[in-house]
Amino acid sequence: MLGIRSIHHVALLTTSDLYETTKKFYTEILGFTIVAEHFRSERDSYKLDLALEGKYQLEIFSFPDYRERASFPEAMGLRHLAFAVTDVRAGHEWLKKQQVKVEDVRKDPYTGKCFLFFYDPNNQPLELYEL
Repeated sequence: MLGIRSIHHVALLTTSDLYETTKKFYTEILGFTIVAEHFRSERDSYKLDLALEGKYQLEIFSFPDYRERASFPEAMGLRHLAFAVTDVRAGHEWLKKQQVKVEDVRKDPYTGKCFLFFYDPNNQPLELYEL
């Protein structure tokens, strides 16, 4: 057994020209806090570490050269990132007020819980899922 206890972090990629917009989105709209931010001159790239309530960590990388997703949303790899919330409908209203691209609230046919999809500045699909 490996002894895995939890997920340590999730890494996301943004383009260099959307780095500041992406940083603002995850901190000011989603409420993550900056743990560390480093510019890696040898890669012409930023690495931004974000936390939620001091534990759940996202890494945001910016690169000047990148490839778009091959298909959307069913590309190989990360399909979407989901965040647990107590009130999906309130989240829907908040995201709309922030002018975030957001889909309508839906109900999971298996659990009966509400959820919705929305998109970060890189068009990465994100989800709010009811606790």
